[in-house]
Amino acid sequence: MRHARFLLRPDTLGLTATLAMLTSLGPLSTDMYLPALPAIAQALEATTPQTQATLSAFLVGFACGQFLYGPLSDRLGRKPLLSVGLALFLVATLACALAPTIEALSAARFVQALGASGPIVLARAIVRDLYDGPRAGRELSRMGTIMGLVPAIAPILGGLIFAALGWRAIFGASAVGAIALAIVVALALPETLRARDTSPLSLGSILRGFRDLLRHPTYRVYVALNTLTYSGLFAFISGSSFVLQGVYGLSELAFAFSFATMVIGYIGGTILAQRLVPVRGLDGTIVVGLGAQAAGGAAMLALALAGTGSSLEITLPMALYALGVGLTMPQSMAAAMQPFPERAGAASSLMGICQMSVAAIVGIGLGAAVATTPLALPGAIAALGALGCGVFVISRGVRGAAPQ
Repeated sequence: MRHARFLLRPDTLGLTATLAMLTSLGPLSTDMYLPALPAIAQALEATTPQTQATLSAFLVGFACGQFLYGPLSDRLGRKPLLSVGLALFLVATLACALAPTIEALSAARFVQALGASGPIVLARAIVRDLYDGPRAGRELSRMGTIMGLVPAIAPILGGLIFAALGWRAIFGASAVGAIALAIVVALALPETLRARDTSPLSLGSILRGFRDLLRHPTYRVYVALNTLTYSGLFAFISGSSFVLQGVYGLSELAFAFSFATMVIGYIGGTILAQRLVPVRGLDGTIVVGLGAQAAGGAAMLALALAGTGSSLEITLPMALYALGVGLTMPQSMAAAMQPFPERAGAASSLMGICQMSVAAIVGIGLGAAVATTPLALPGAIAALGALGCGVFVISRGVRGAAPQ
């Protein structure tokens, strides 16, 4: 009973911060080593597309890992699966640090993502366990504000670690962070699953469950919005180091600070969302975010075509796009899971699978295109911003029938 005093409770900063750090494993695993990507390519004698594939391998692993975590957690509870994911992440991160070839690094990144996908899926499911509707959207926005500090700090920290100790030490630092997070989860995070799914677990039952989710029109719409929004963000994450360092000549540390402007935009979006959601609802907040994404993407493409020669033509419009991401993603996640309180884990898993699979395809295509023309980056971001607005407009009837 004494231990219960130390459990994290709903509506507390401690629980929000812990869930935010669980969702930050993905950005931490990606953003921290971005400044070192050109150096990794040189050290492992790899091409730009091969090195970029370490990012896409992470997304593929992320999509695969989410297949089981959600459905299993609906039956076994959130905490046991969290422990499994964190342990796998730790082992794979150490393998990344020791990778002798680019192929070995990509394989280790795939396994690292299998581990990292669990905490992110389960953190979203925990939010749905505890909160409902706009309150869930506001909680996800609060988590996004805290989580946003990680990608703001991660490239800078990664650049400093790289300058002092080399790129392998970046993965060592990630392993230390995973250990600390695992201790907090084991000692202080409560089990939030209220009613366990008692149906037999099999591949067929998981696929049938996913099929039923996809048959829900509201779920499809918000998953599509979430997927397009994240794909635009990932396009910048995967291509920015090669464009900003290779085309605009930024150093590793200068790139890290430039990357941070995008993160500041994202954090601003999540803070603004916390004020907008109680007043405008989920859709009212999403539409503001989609407008910011479309404007940011269009401005980036226009400035890149004009050719100012300054890296600000990429970073400043991306900050506006990222502000839109901070407004859109938490609310689209909350709206997608809203109809499924009894299957929050499965709904979170399938949403993550869609999100990461499409983003991986975007990353692979962009990796090849950026090697040919730097305009591929602003072109992709502008297109994805416009697509998000298009989906929102044509889905008006479906969204109008959903509770806000």
